[in-house]
Amino acid sequence: MSSEFLTQPSAWSSIDTWISVTGALAAMACALPGTWLLLRRQSLLGDALSHAVLPGIVIAYLGMSWMEDVGWLAAPVADAGLGRVAEGMSLVARRQIVLFVGAALSGVIAALLSEFIQRWGRVERSAALGVVFTSMFALGLLLIRLFADRAHLDPGCVLYGNLETTGFDTLAGTEIPRAAIVNGVMVLINGLLITVFYKELKLNTFDPELGAAQGLRPNWVSLVLMSITAATVVAAFESVGAILVIAMLIVPGATARLCSDRLGTMLVLSLVIAAAGAVMGHVFALTLPEMICSRIGFPQVKDASTAGMMAVTSFGGFLLAALVSPRHGIIRSWMDRARLSLRIAREDLLGKLYRRDETAATGTLAQTYSNGNGVGWFAWFARNSLIRQQLIQTGSQGDILTESGAAAARTLVRSHRLWELYMARHFELPDDHLHATAEQVEHFLGPELQAELAAELDQPTTDPHGKTIPVDN
Repeated sequence: MSSEFLTQPSAWSSIDTWISVTGALAAMACALPGTWLLLRRQSLLGDALSHAVLPGIVIAYLGMSWMEDVGWLAAPVADAGLGRVAEGMSLVARRQIVLFVGAALSGVIAALLSEFIQRWGRVERSAALGVVFTSMFALGLLLIRLFADRAHLDPGCVLYGNLETTGFDTLAGTEIPRAAIVNGVMVLINGLLITVFYKELKLNTFDPELGAAQGLRPNWVSLVLMSITAATVVAAFESVGAILVIAMLIVPGATARLCSDRLGTMLVLSLVIAAAGAVMGHVFALTLPEMICSRIGFPQVKDASTAGMMAVTSFGGFLLAALVSPRHGIIRSWMDRARLSLRIAREDLLGKLYRRDETAATGTLAQTYSNGNGVGWFAWFARNSLIRQQLIQTGSQGDILTESGAAAARTLVRSHRLWELYMARHFELPDDHLHATAEQVEHFLGPELQAELAAELDQPTTDPHGKTIPVDN
């Protein structure tokens, strides 16, 4: 299968290159504001804005149709010569610009209305945004029904975009797709704005009260971010569709957040992840459907939607980061919990051996380590670990503490009994309720906390049960 995967894209052309570039630019443009929205817990803002721009698009479309009817704009001529074809393409470009401006203005109006409702209506941000985008989306549908009912709206185009055909809509005299130019400009604009207003965005995101105290206006910063997001969504919507726009607003930032806790690193990683997901998504769209479907009885399936596969690939990258991220991955979390459980088990065994030696008792391994349910495999594993670390050694009379093991055990038991005494003095608890809490806390009291407890308790020598508190090593 690997050789088949490598030979499938052998027909890669310049069109495929531009499809990948356009998708990568759209994804990167969305990832920049999307990372800030993720940190501000507003990730679904892009979904809301993609609905809110509908009335602006409809009004712009109606305005262009009216200007063409009255002769202010010349309609494209289908059977024209070369000069007329160029004129027709210019009109198409003007139409796209007008639609973009109308959609962007609609998004800005949605941002202004949501801020107004949040401030004067005294509702939370998500509720204000929900009121605005549903109302504006309904208004757009009403305008379509009343004035543009015969306009054709392809649901597939709305969901998946026209990414596969972007390579054919190029600038005059070049092979550069218009969508690549539009999304590339949005990457530059978003990058420039984030660089210039980095401090303001950072303060408004993590500590808006401090930002307001320093003269920043959190509401204005939020409005600018929403406006940038609206423009980005509109720029990317036509070429990549709603699915990829929403995915790229959320997934790259979420994946970067799993990989790093530093804001600057997160922003850079989100760009890299977005671009890689777009490029690999197009490669997978050309290769995986035929490879998989031919083996399950559907040989007629040759490829898949590029935008949809880009979204799936980005989600796969998120799952991979969720599993293997060095900071927040599931595997790392399991390993940390396993190491902690093993450390606690080792320390519990050291404590039991120390208390056994205190009472001058002898016994077998099972008698010393048993908790009433026999000796489990984890206890045996912990014992072998202690032997390897030379904290205990075996003899004819069972396991005994080495010098280093006795020192570690004394520290543990000292923590346990200091905490029991602290609980007894500060809380009205019966003596039989002290041990269970101290048995958990003893593993997390370092030397500094031990010293503070001992000083507060006036350097005690016995615990509430009358047992000797070991001296510090």
